Amino acid sequence: MNPRFRPPHRDGVGPSRVALPAGRWPSILTFLVHQFPSIAAEEWVQRMLRGDVLDQDGLPLMPDSPYRANSWLFYYRQLLSEPRIPFEETVLYQDDWLVVADKPHFLPVTPAGRYVQETLLVRLKRKLGIDTLAPAHRIDRETAGLVLFTIQPATRDRYQSLFRERSVRKVYEAIAPWRADRQLPLVHCSRLEESQAFMQMHEVPGEPNAETRIELLDVHGDYARYRLLPVSGQKHQLRAHMAALGMPILNDRIYPTLLPDDAARPDYAQPLQLLAKSVRFTDPVSGKLHQFESRQKLACLD
Repeated sequence: MNPRFRPPHRDGVGPSRVALPAGRWPSILTFLVHQFPSIAAEEWVQRMLRGDVLDQDGLPLMPDSPYRANSWLFYYRQLLSEPRIPFEETVLYQDDWLVVADKPHFLPVTPAGRYVQETLLVRLKRKLGIDTLAPAHRIDRETAGLVLFTIQPATRDRYQSLFRERSVRKVYEAIAPWRADRQLPLVHCSRLEESQAFMQMHEVPGEPNAETRIELLDVHGDYARYRLLPVSGQKHQLRAHMAALGMPILNDRIYPTLLPDDAARPDYAQPLQLLAKSVRFTDPVSGKLHQFESRQKLACLD
């Protein structure tokens, strides 16, 4: 069963969708209270009176609306106030299928946890007025640089497959300790898996699933600027590989030592010194060769 109606986004955020299974709830309100025990009945009543709960045809549901099994409903989440992340994204390119954005440090790509409005996806939906926007890939909240978004649902998988099939040449830059004992350039291969420590990946024995080429750009005293070229796309690959080589990226709060989460009160003066600098690929729809470069720069160490 598929809903015929697709509700509009509000402030760049679409509604959640709930399937109504077979059952004998006397009203839609009693079902919602049963389905979501952490949300009080009074809260659902207020949402319904505001028009935030809709049936599958887009009609508002009231607290006494009868329960209709084997259908759908939509509801808009209550958006709490979020602190403004004081950095702006830049749209570098837009056509009928693709948007390329230059993301600042600290801004998540997609809604998760405490972040909804203050995410790159929702900001771009509001700015561009494109409800169908979706990321073709992701980078960490702490990382700055290029992120590609697709516009048309019909061609979305063709762009996402570029990343799955490693058909995008991605170049990063990072600032990390200078190790004179490391012969650069080098290619580091290892097997990365999630560790028992929250958020961290670690290297384990076994067939490698992560490969990174590391090149030296310049040296600034005890630190250096590196070019990083990931062949694979494992979670936290660049951060984990640099830490494993004894060159943890400057201001990394996860590698090599996991520090307390500072998302509620981030230190904006100390961004992770990792930048998604450029991407190069052949457009799967237009056939054009695209190359984009971030306008951002990492901290100067002179």
